[in-house]
Amino acid sequence: MVFTALAFTACQKANIKVDTTSANGSATGEISGVWAKGSVHEIKGDVIIPEGKTLTIEEGVTVLMDTTAKPEVIVKGNLYSLGTATNPVKFTVNDQYKTDAKKFGKMWGGILAATTCAELVLDYTILEYGGNTTSDASTSVKMGLYKAVAGENLPALWFSNVNGKLIVQNSIIRNFQEDCTYIEGGKIIFANNLFYTTGVTGGEAMNFKSGCLADVAYNLVYSANTNALKLSNAGDRTPQAYIIAYNNTMVNTGWRRPTAKGGSVWLEATVRAELYNNLFANTRFGVKRDPKKPEDSRSKYSNNWYYGYDQTTVNQFQPGSNDVIAGVNDVRGTLAGANDPKFLNYPLNTPVLNAVFTTTWDFHLQGNSPALTTGITTFTRNHKAGITTSNGITYTSPEPSAFVGAYGVKQ
Repeated sequence: MVFTALAFTACQKANIKVDTTSANGSATGEISGVWAKGSVHEIKGDVIIPEGKTLTIEEGVTVLMDTTAKPEVIVKGNLYSLGTATNPVKFTVNDQYKTDAKKFGKMWGGILAATTCAELVLDYTILEYGGNTTSDASTSVKMGLYKAVAGENLPALWFSNVNGKLIVQNSIIRNFQEDCTYIEGGKIIFANNLFYTTGVTGGEAMNFKSGCLADVAYNLVYSANTNALKLSNAGDRTPQAYIIAYNNTMVNTGWRRPTAKGGSVWLEATVRAELYNNLFANTRFGVKRDPKKPEDSRSKYSNNWYYGYDQTTVNQFQPGSNDVIAGVNDVRGTLAGANDPKFLNYPLNTPVLNAVFTTTWDFHLQGNSPALTTGITTFTRNHKAGITTSNGITYTSPEPSAFVGAYGVKQ
């Protein structure tokens, strides 16, 4: 009886409106507390973590979105989604809705963190099949969150506290209508993540604005509609956006966006950026700047690797054309097929307009890959000393590697 009472109390703390058991629940309105390991929580309408409150989601939890209500997850307090490699947290929909026709989601909103959100952690967390379009009735529009207008396609994650802490690591974001992430400030680490099948007509995998101090490392981006990384100081918030992106792998990005912005990395509006050890395979362009609003002159580019299966691709990542930027010690040939990075299992002739990710692909490098020894490790990251959250966990941006790309030889 005591155990039952405690369990019921825990459930009440986790869901303000509960209609099932302590192991599983359904929610609308305000939520906080702990969602227990392995439980399933059906989100029947928009949910809000109130200011000053925290929701902790334990490993193996499934957060199941009602596809009729298309809920938004509003974070005014703190959110910690703490899965494991073998037991991730999932923000998802019922399997019956995961069809090819619905591959770009739109079936729920996204996780939208207001300026009062001090800390947000997604670790071993899967976000999929979202990106609903806002209306005048949307909670985010009424609260003035994100872009606060009807007709906007919501990102998987929006964060807006320049003094906040944001950690996204070991996670997967897939099947979203537009941007995966839209970040407007904070001390940030994005590491060891996977982004794919995102963006119907636009959208970046990682979109950073002013106020961000970010380390972005060991991420794989496959076929983002527009860029893998959009780095901008737009908004003129303090501090100036300073993004260090290293050891990322970008494949087939930018081809589904028929404008000059579609490519690999886009720099604009006095952003300060440093790009090292990144591997670009069949991306539409190399690193590009906005010629009308260029990046900070202190920006650095070094030891990046470019591969193009056909001559059109190779021509489009050459510096001096299309506002493509030259880096120091870059590996950038002039002929189709030059500088094959030798992925362990990925057909380099995969059509660049393909948006469907095959999970058996393996972007580790073969033991004889020339890309294993061309990286640089002497630069300093923003968060080498780590970011410590209020629950006592310190997250450190990973050390750079001597190889290029997100993965070395498979161990």
